[in-house]
Amino acid sequence: MSQYHIPVMLKECIQTLNIDPTQTYVDATFGRGGHSQEILKQLTTGRLIVIDQDLDAIAEAKKLALKHSNLIVVHDNYSSLKNILTDLNIPCVAGILVDCGVSSVQLDEGERGFSYRFDAPLDMRMNQTQKLNAYDIVNTAPAGELLRILYTYGEEKHAKMIVRGIMRAREQQPIETTLQLVDVIKSSLPNKILKQVGHPAKQTFQAIRIAVNQELEHLESFLTQATDVLCPKGVLVTLTFHSLEDRLVKQHFKSLSTPPKTNKRLPESHVQLEYTTLTKQPMIADEQELMDNPRSKSAKLRAIQRL
Repeated sequence: MSQYHIPVMLKECIQTLNIDPTQTYVDATFGRGGHSQEILKQLTTGRLIVIDQDLDAIAEAKKLALKHSNLIVVHDNYSSLKNILTDLNIPCVAGILVDCGVSSVQLDEGERGFSYRFDAPLDMRMNQTQKLNAYDIVNTAPAGELLRILYTYGEEKHAKMIVRGIMRAREQQPIETTLQLVDVIKSSLPNKILKQVGHPAKQTFQAIRIAVNQELEHLESFLTQATDVLCPKGVLVTLTFHSLEDRLVKQHFKSLSTPPKTNKRLPESHVQLEYTTLTKQPMIADEQELMDNPRSKSAKLRAIQRL
């Protein structure tokens, strides 16, 4: 595991999965393997399937697989979960973990273009084999589409000012690097906004990254598949890091674990629910972890179990 990446809420994830050492589990976002290594420690005859779309993560996973014959490594997006399990002839699994956060390695090393703190080409692709990147969106998307991206994916209150600034800047020359984009964002905003807490480019970078990688669409597809492929008593554990992801997870879990509303005038329907939510409220990192790993501050853990 990379020294730069500390797995978030590791203890809580493992406890909630309630691992049976003889069963099959999925880590749908291997990252740098922190969660996977802990799952492997719990297994005896069980297997772990790890998935990641990032080639750097897959390289790390393959190194780990040299030490663990029960580790299966798959380079793909987690939204292909059902196809992956079908190809492996696995009908259902005992537990699935998904960490929706961007790897701190991707952020801290800078060259992938995810961070507004380091200069790098505008890229932001989690899957380096896909064509669409951040440069394409920033320099070719119509103003209306940019506005939608910043409002919807970044919840950016100052989206109109930022989009106007981007349109003006790219008329002069292409915006090619992360720090060029940061400068454009800063020059688009008045001083009173720039003086507010937090980096002025944070929400815009989040929005563009989500758009480049179609993160919410993939997450929505994954959630439906993940709950479908759980064995009886199987558990899905999710870690989310912003409200858009958390809302999707919360709504999906609620739809599966809450009886449908019925007309008061009709007889009460007794629907046999297939799932139960294990977290009525999301779990958050404890004080010690918040001190040790600031990245855990925005993490929310939710879990659902098939009955």
